[in-house]
Amino acid sequence: MHARLLWVDDEIEMLRAHILFLQKKDYEVCTASNGPDALDLCREQKFDLILLDENMPGLSGLETLMRLKDIVPNVPVVMVTKNEEEDIMDQAIGSKIADYLIKPVNPNQILLALKKNIHQREIVQEVAQTGYRQEFSRIGMQMTENLDAEGWKELYKKLVYWELELSEADSAMNDMLRMQKEEANLNFAKFVRRNYEGWVNHAESRPLMSPDIFKRCIFPRLSQGRKVFLLVLDNFRFDQWRVLSGELADSFDMEENLYYSILPTATQYARNAIFAGLMPLQIKEMLPDLWVDEEEDEGKNLNEEKLIRSQLERFRRREQFCYHKINDSSQVDRMLPQISGSNAPLSVLVVNFIDILSHARTESKMVRELAGNESAYRSITLSWFRHTPIKELFRRLASMDYDILITTDHGSIRVDAPTKVVGDRNVNTNLRYKLGRNLSYNAKEVFEVKQPRALMLPQPNLSTAYIFATGARFFAYPNNYNYYVQYYKDTFQHGGISMEEMLVPLVTLRPKGKRE
Repeated sequence: MHARLLWVDDEIEMLRAHILFLQKKDYEVCTASNGPDALDLCREQKFDLILLDENMPGLSGLETLMRLKDIVPNVPVVMVTKNEEEDIMDQAIGSKIADYLIKPVNPNQILLALKKNIHQREIVQEVAQTGYRQEFSRIGMQMTENLDAEGWKELYKKLVYWELELSEADSAMNDMLRMQKEEANLNFAKFVRRNYEGWVNHAESRPLMSPDIFKRCIFPRLSQGRKVFLLVLDNFRFDQWRVLSGELADSFDMEENLYYSILPTATQYARNAIFAGLMPLQIKEMLPDLWVDEEEDEGKNLNEEKLIRSQLERFRRREQFCYHKINDSSQVDRMLPQISGSNAPLSVLVVNFIDILSHARTESKMVRELAGNESAYRSITLSWFRHTPIKELFRRLASMDYDILITTDHGSIRVDAPTKVVGDRNVNTNLRYKLGRNLSYNAKEVFEVKQPRALMLPQPNLSTAYIFATGARFFAYPNNYNYYVQYYKDTFQHGGISMEEMLVPLVTLRPKGKRE
């Protein structure tokens, strides 16, 4: 049996052919010729959907609808009526009907309404699973090809698309996708190893990277007389952007892209590179007062405003800019009037919430349970957007004549494979990259960099080396190893090499009311 239906119509006998059609499709159909009888039936029986006429003597369809919402608030109601008055349609839609069909209707219209309102979820899942099965081999073939930087971006977009489509699929299908993503990340790490040194040393021919954001994406807009609002959401992944984008689609036109975060994919390196327009080694050598080494206790991102100013001066840009950084919702409230009243051609806002959420998920058992998997992690991000003043910020921006760039410094990956590393007490604490003088590790499990300067990375000592975790690995110390592994397994980390960490969103929004 597909479902149990209740059809309410004062001319129900004239619909007998439709009812027989539905019964042949394996639906059980109960009928009522007036509103009061329909209400009694709903009190006594369970129905999956109600088909309701509007124009009935006595209790009208709209009146019946309102009372049905009290009795069975979660049962979808489809109005099937001759009434074409716009006011009736508005009232019905305002009462949250599932669909509105104008008589005469053919049986397939009814069937479509049933599929859409009763079976949509299972149909969507089945179609998504079938589509991914068909796509699985093609994605596998793409991974074995010699993909370039653009090819990897497109492949990652495709994997994120299927991850979102299959978010409610059965576990076997999700396991299939997870294994394919793991394989893709292994191949992606090989690709980065082969190309990264060339990228950082040849800015003119590399794909868009962290130090290029201002020069290639912001300065050209300023030169055209456009006002630019740069929003940097720390630790923001492409899949998180995709779930947020639906909240903005009504107000903005969107141009979606990805760029490559530099290594390490950590705030100290990647975000400073964005604001300085320089690689980390260049920042340390050209702006030594604005760079803080790993072993120093000083905050690593306290000089962002100065770095932005230094980049503007280096490129002889005369535009004024304003800079804000917020860590909680109350700060957004205080900042909104300043944003609205600013006439600066360039506004920069850094929001640390998502990074804080990632760390909270590691440290708090409750948050860990709320964000138990990738889908739940995206859901919490969406809930944050909907229920904080960040949404109000976008509402205001929609009325202002800005080019809005949304981006991040790096993403994160859910880690589950520990790899042992030994180092002295000066080794940094990040789980996805390490730097130090006496590191011991399995070279097959990491991307090792024994000549950091070749990758434009600071080298505090002549013997300092960097190692980067690949795939879903994370570094664990032999001391208290089992506890350490249990504590950090299945947490979201960043700093290493993966598509999730390195291929990050760069989205341009234009308010729809400001189209040229």
